[in-house]
Amino acid sequence: MRTLTVLGSTGSIGTNTLDVVRRSRQYFQVYALAAGRNVDLLAAQILEFQPKAAVVADPAGVRRLAARLTEAGLPRTQWPELLGGAAPLTQIAVADEVDTVVSAIVGVTGLPATYAAACRGKRIGLANKEVLVSGGQVFMEAVRQYGAELVPIDSEHNGAHQCLRAGNRREVSRLILTASGGPFRKTPREDLRFVTPEQALRHPTWRMGNRITIDSATLMNKGFEVIEACWLFDFHPSQVDVVIHPQSSVHAMIEYTDGSVLAQISATDMRMPIQYALTYPDRWQAPVPRLNWAEARQWEFLPPDFEKFPLLKLAYQCQEAGGSATCTLNAADEIAVEAFLDGKIGYLQISEIVAETLGKVPPRAPRTIGDILEVDGESRAAARGLVAASKGNREPESAVAESQ
Repeated sequence: MRTLTVLGSTGSIGTNTLDVVRRSRQYFQVYALAAGRNVDLLAAQILEFQPKAAVVADPAGVRRLAARLTEAGLPRTQWPELLGGAAPLTQIAVADEVDTVVSAIVGVTGLPATYAAACRGKRIGLANKEVLVSGGQVFMEAVRQYGAELVPIDSEHNGAHQCLRAGNRREVSRLILTASGGPFRKTPREDLRFVTPEQALRHPTWRMGNRITIDSATLMNKGFEVIEACWLFDFHPSQVDVVIHPQSSVHAMIEYTDGSVLAQISATDMRMPIQYALTYPDRWQAPVPRLNWAEARQWEFLPPDFEKFPLLKLAYQCQEAGGSATCTLNAADEIAVEAFLDGKIGYLQISEIVAETLGKVPPRAPRTIGDILEVDGESRAAARGLVAASKGNREPESAVAESQ
């Protein structure tokens, strides 16, 4: 039986993870849950899964959570240990009882706990992009040194992981990651300056959090995935390609030196890669739809437009540069996306803020998690300054042509 700590239990990955657990209770038990401020959902999860510990963002959240458990009539003798703040995340990730950590907290908040889990040799189901985008070298050195088992949950990297099981890694020449193209795949670049947050949040395939949905619209998310793939599978950026695949059925492909290409294909349901990460190297029946090969279907594969989506190109450049560049890239993007969603900057200014931040923050070679967090903080401050300086320079609002 696997014993889990779920970092980010109330988000999309966390709730899907608990659905996998719910359907296979004889194989999994939950040791700890960590959430941000959604104490209502966390309280319901505590009632159902009976963890030993639960972590929320701050002491005020602990008080609200305690009130919810009291209202639910749960006797105090059955309460988990209630903790607040960032430090307890590490405590529940490294607990001796835990063998598997699902890292699904959005942002660098989840980096120290996930790193600590790697240093304890845990299995890590990784869905937190910042772990590798911001701290790839430091984190992967810990994975190798302490023998941690790292299985990606993100659908593209999970697909690549599955494909790479089919042969000798030394015989693989290229990795191909697919992207839906987002809501603006067919929108002319000149119309993108009029995009509203509401339009950018209409992803054609996946239902995700706000930041990752905007990143999918700009293809920044795919740029992050290129960076992650380089660290996960030891590829050079030049060996990782991105293709636009609007149907989102093929998640990843690998090309061997002889030209053979293997693809991982499945329905767009995150429970499959989550279950794979929890049960690897075994495969179990999964509660996901099967593709019906009796139905007529058409799949498209198109090259990305690097001029229309400059953040994708910038991600390649940052991974090539190495050092702290990708950490700054992530931090600046988070601030810029937040500013866009708050109506402070226009859609096209997201990439401008990110590029300008990279020019303002000197690159360095982080050696510790503390170094990474320092670069992250400096980069955020620089990006906030650029957002403030851009105030009043937003493009006029207008209706953008809807994608087809």
